[in-house]
Amino acid sequence: MRWPRQLMSLLFVLTLLAGPPIVLLSLVGAPIQGWPTAAQAREWVQNPLTEQTLTAALTIAAWLVWLLLAYTVTIRVLTRLSATVSWLRRMPLPTPLQATAGGIAGAAVLGVSSHAITAPPSPPTQPIAAGTLDEAGNLTPPDGDVLADAGISVAGGWLPRDVAEQVSAAAALVWLRRRRSYRPRPPGPPSREDTDLAPMPPTVAAVQAALADPTPPPSEPGAASAGSSLLDRPTVSGAFPRAGVGLTGLGAQDAARGLLVTNLLAGRHHPAVSVVVTRSVLAGLLGPTAETLGPRLPGLAVIDNLGQATGFFSRDHPGRGLGGDQAQRDTQDGSGSPGPTLIVDAASATDNAETLATLAITSAAVAVLGRFPAGQTWQVNPSGRTHHQDGSGPAGPRMCVLTPVTATDLLTVIAHPDPAPPQPGTSGRSRHPSLAGRSPQWDAAAQDHLVRSGNDTRRLQLRVLGEPTLLLDGHPVEIRRTAALQVLVFLAAHPDGADTRQLTDAIWPGLPRRSLTGRLYTTLSDLRATIRSTAGVTLIEHSDDRYRLDPSGVTVDLWRFHHAVRDATTAVATDATTWKAVIDAYPGDLAARRTWPWLDPIRETTRRHVIDAHAALASASPDAREALAWLQAGIRIDPYNADLHTRAVSALITLGDHDAADHLRKDYARRLAAAGDLPTETALTTATLRDHPVIPTR
Repeated sequence: MRWPRQLMSLLFVLTLLAGPPIVLLSLVGAPIQGWPTAAQAREWVQNPLTEQTLTAALTIAAWLVWLLLAYTVTIRVLTRLSATVSWLRRMPLPTPLQATAGGIAGAAVLGVSSHAITAPPSPPTQPIAAGTLDEAGNLTPPDGDVLADAGISVAGGWLPRDVAEQVSAAAALVWLRRRRSYRPRPPGPPSREDTDLAPMPPTVAAVQAALADPTPPPSEPGAASAGSSLLDRPTVSGAFPRAGVGLTGLGAQDAARGLLVTNLLAGRHHPAVSVVVTRSVLAGLLGPTAETLGPRLPGLAVIDNLGQATGFFSRDHPGRGLGGDQAQRDTQDGSGSPGPTLIVDAASATDNAETLATLAITSAAVAVLGRFPAGQTWQVNPSGRTHHQDGSGPAGPRMCVLTPVTATDLLTVIAHPDPAPPQPGTSGRSRHPSLAGRSPQWDAAAQDHLVRSGNDTRRLQLRVLGEPTLLLDGHPVEIRRTAALQVLVFLAAHPDGADTRQLTDAIWPGLPRRSLTGRLYTTLSDLRATIRSTAGVTLIEHSDDRYRLDPSGVTVDLWRFHHAVRDATTAVATDATTWKAVIDAYPGDLAARRTWPWLDPIRETTRRHVIDAHAALASASPDAREALAWLQAGIRIDPYNADLHTRAVSALITLGDHDAADHLRKDYARRLAAAGDLPTETALTTATLRDHPVIPTR
């Protein structure tokens, strides 16, 4: 019940207001008893610190504090009264017709016999949410927060959920291509510095972490999102005007970046151009990165004027050229492929209104940064919500809005790599700046005291290779919080420890750090309490704002693995036994089936050590069939690595098993195609003959 608490609060406030004046009046008297005389003033100047003056100063200070308190309470009361009066004024009163109908209904109810049996009311056909409609027509719950759309909020905008899923898929494809292009080399130190192990940009990591949340935000009823393409999806093509749309308002630039990113993401699997943009608009949207990033974006065509756009559409879409009746019918009924999205500024639209209107109808979806003279114009607010600028018609869809930094981060995952990226394994290279502070320092931290042999008295075992599990005397310990399990795996992967910033950035990327410190402390407190109550030890040490696992209280399989890697790379005479020890210490991928964004660089680093060991054993094996067996075992570790498949195909051809070689090539091509990558069999065959030339057996 709320009224006892409210009554106690009222009594407390009254006590604060009435108590101090009563005490001061009873002990000191009235605060003002007349102005001081000239003699009293001279005496105070000559001797200011007397008992009387000090008492008067303290009394004045007490009265001032009481006046400040009374002023604060008065302001709060007046604010509450004003809000109540405003609410009463907005309260809808029944019209005369409604009042008459209510009176008739009340009389009918009172006139019904008390023995009448009434059927329960049928439930409403649609759920009714408590709240009111604001001026924009959005449903607002009682606490004043607008219900969230089915999208992902990041630190630089908002993405529809389908666009966020495309970003996550594109990031996964980046890592798959890195796995495919890696060429095994002689195993090196545990702390690798491969430049292609750079983590994804922060915005991409935030999107991946948000999608991993099992409780997505609820969808707003009737809200449509401007997603993959203006013409690809029926829901979106129905929401966007086919004749094009102009974008104005504070969110126009951010919405144009959203159109650029979403259409390029949607068209990354198709060879055709998906976005055409003028050079000036691209520079305004992406800033200084436009010159370097633009040429690397697949599906993007940059033009200088609309005259080039006309020729471009005619050339790339001959079946949907300007003025073609059949092309127009194909566009309307959906049988033809959708044309690119054209993004121009208001000046180009005004000077070429007729050309732009023709393009919008026949070949392209047009977006104008400013008023669109040949179609509708929408006003976009910073959150992406759209409204007709003239106030007519219903509100448009919520558009994807992105800042320049956020858009650049998202475009990075679909951009072609630099023309000449440094090769992994080259000597004398510098450490990639994005890896600083992220990759564990195994050379300094993986010392002998981390891995014991013989009679080990430690009861706790942490397994992170494969399914992450904490064991006590061989029995799993229940970790209630997913974030707590992440903390354990992260600290296992960073034996030198991590500070609060590193932990919060890894586990909750993209969220304000000031709101995560308490969540981290709660997670760590719960984890420590669980381990202390179960095993009676303190597993996580905390000193100098760094958290680390206590090596004297737990054994970690990842530490044993890197210990084996270090032994294999520092041994004076390396033999097959050291490489086999590395393979035996690797039961599975790091935190298998977990999709935490920070895992990818460390997981790929660990996998590459094992691939290097398999390749080294295959190269050192004098028997062709034994070498093939090691290569096949390496393919089971990483079924996407092209070099392992190339060597295996070469070994099969050497053994004369051409059918098996063809079968392996086809299986590899199908596997990559199923994952979204499309290499050709000819490329694999060419690589086989170039890197591992063989003489076919007769």
